[in-house]
Amino acid sequence: MASGNAQRNLVVYTVGAVIVVLIGMQFIKTVPPGRVGVATLFGNVVTDGFEQGLHVPVNPLYRWTTYDAREKTHLETANVPSQDQLQTKLDVSVQYRIDGSMAPEILEQTGDEVAAVRVHLIPKLRSLLREQGKSIKRAEDFFKEETQEILQTALTAGLKDYLAPKGIIVSAVLIRDITLPPFIVAAIEQKKEREQAVERERAELERVRTELQQGVARAEAGREAATQEAERKKILADAQAYEITKINNAIASNPAYIQLQSLEALKAISKDPASKLYFMDGSSPQPLPLMHLGDASVLQR
Repeated sequence: MASGNAQRNLVVYTVGAVIVVLIGMQFIKTVPPGRVGVATLFGNVVTDGFEQGLHVPVNPLYRWTTYDAREKTHLETANVPSQDQLQTKLDVSVQYRIDGSMAPEILEQTGDEVAAVRVHLIPKLRSLLREQGKSIKRAEDFFKEETQEILQTALTAGLKDYLAPKGIIVSAVLIRDITLPPFIVAAIEQKKEREQAVERERAELERVRTELQQGVARAEAGREAATQEAERKKILADAQAYEITKINNAIASNPAYIQLQSLEALKAISKDPASKLYFMDGSSPQPLPLMHLGDASVLQR
């Protein structure tokens, strides 16, 4: 009997503990990191939001809506008209986040965060894109770096001023891609091809000009070398002529000079091992070595 009562008491205590835990959990609210919780009670929005973390106690009758207050990116593609009445497709990205302190007001006036973006951010972004496009004279001007910087700055400032009171904080608007009308793209490509052709022709002309300059330089160097060679030959000829003149003058003024040169030549010839016999013109007042006759025995034969 006592054992049966103990088991029943254990079951009762266990069930009671479970009920207490379940009821107690209704008084606890945990908000995940980077989120903001907004409570409603009987259709009325609680004016103060609940930041990330543990909140105890809370009214167990609250109904919760959670807003993600972390940084997000919204991608948008729009056709933007310019002053030339052409449509240019722009792909832009908007970096934004929900202002957690205004989450209760957003819930009351707009709805959840998806509704806030759909109702406030997207229509204003498209309106600003069309408005800023009217300041662009030509569609191809969208490719200019200066135009893109002006456009990004204007879009960022316009969205910040408009969305801040709505509870959306915009940090930047970036242009991701620009697509011009097809016929303009074709015209730009043709222009680039013409420019590339002109550059190739200019490079070819520069190559030809360089080759001509090198040819002129080589010709000039050849002419200079020929001039120097002619000058060298002229100097050599003048030296030889001077030497001959001096020798002739020496011979005319000193007849013994020939005899001296003859003796020097004979002396040089006598050193040749093949020398055998030489004849001198003894009847001449200036005897000279006449010829080399070779072996004397051969002559006797």
